[in-house]
Amino acid sequence: MASATDQLAASLNLGVLARATELKNRIWFTLGALIVYRIGTYVPVPGVDAAVMGEMLRQHGGGILGMFDMFTGGALGRMTVFALNIMPYISASIIVQLMTAAIPSWEALKKEGESGRKKLNQYTRYLTLVIAIFQAYGIAIGLEGIRGSAGPAVADPGWFFRVSCMITLVGGTMFLMWIGEQITARGVGNGISLIIFAGIVANLPSALISTLELGRTGALSTFFIIFFLLAALGVIALVVFFERAQRRLPVQYPKRQVGNRMFGGENTHLPLKLNTAGVIPPIFASSLLLLPATVAGFSQDRGADTWLTSIANLLAHGQPLYMASYMALIVFFAFFYTAVVFNPQETADNLKKYGGFVPGIRPGQNTAEYLDRVLTRLTAVGAVYLCFVCLIPEVLIANYGVPFYFGGTSLLIIVTVTMDTVAQVQSHLFAHQYEGLIKKARLGGRGPRPR
Repeated sequence: MASATDQLAASLNLGVLARATELKNRIWFTLGALIVYRIGTYVPVPGVDAAVMGEMLRQHGGGILGMFDMFTGGALGRMTVFALNIMPYISASIIVQLMTAAIPSWEALKKEGESGRKKLNQYTRYLTLVIAIFQAYGIAIGLEGIRGSAGPAVADPGWFFRVSCMITLVGGTMFLMWIGEQITARGVGNGISLIIFAGIVANLPSALISTLELGRTGALSTFFIIFFLLAALGVIALVVFFERAQRRLPVQYPKRQVGNRMFGGENTHLPLKLNTAGVIPPIFASSLLLLPATVAGFSQDRGADTWLTSIANLLAHGQPLYMASYMALIVFFAFFYTAVVFNPQETADNLKKYGGFVPGIRPGQNTAEYLDRVLTRLTAVGAVYLCFVCLIPEVLIANYGVPFYFGGTSLLIIVTVTMDTVAQVQSHLFAHQYEGLIKKARLGGRGPRPR
């Protein structure tokens, strides 16, 4: 009996050590991949004067270029091989999600399980390549027309520079897409989200230093800086609370007899998140609103006073029209994207297929209408929460010169990605604990029986 107990203890200790080693290897792989990404954000594109590009970005930092530079971790401002970052992949993913709701054959692929998911992922990769090629060509053409105080951004423009710039930028994007997939498969957390997270977090120290510098020079009072930091912590706590909030609809499965056994009779719940759309509404809304300001800024550089200039002035940070438009677009994209990612009719049909039902609601169409009604109310509350989180930092950015990195969109991304990564680490730990319990039960059953 003693030898069996020692054998059980030794096996459990080896199992715990192996599980801890696996999780540690996953974490180290994730950190190593992110370090490679950060190194790539400092490798310049051949033939581009990074100083001229940085000067241009400082002049137009309040537009869409400033937001994209925030997502790329400063790679766009330095014009490095990762200047496009992972944004083409995100655009391709959103387009594929929209297409699955519009094209019946793609919707059928979504329902096929793992094989269909692989095909959709392959379509996303192809579309990422196409989008990256178009964006890289646009950047190459735009770089040839940029001039700064030190001269042109491109010393030797022409087709050789355009092709080399396109190959460099597209290769960087595809490499980042591969790194993101490797992190998802062999690391911890969602690789694509972690790449964007790393880009934003990498520039947070410099943004904080610039804010403190404003306080040192007297542009901001010490009281305001303390209030701002406390408000940022409050917004983070609010984001954590609302991102975890969900409505749990009770679902029951009736008992059924198969042979001599009884199955079913379980009571479970269907979780509906308060913010199903995530960070997509603020990103889309800010991109659309910042586009006129960016185009108008380049038009002024060329000496043209166009109608875009007046629109850009009305849509400047802190202006009433900007705030109203930003809020309206957030609400629109919150409802639109929620309708894309969650189909009440499909969920109701799946519940009916497996015998599940919501107590007090008839299966089928009535359940779909009930889910749609509940989801509409949740999305309305979630849209109000997104508007509050995103508009408060916009006021501070416009009126007090607070850096872009403390905006609502960046805080949302940082908090949600952190929560998702921590949840995946916990799921790995729980899975290892269950494996240990199963091994313990098996080894305990094989031990010698007392006589």
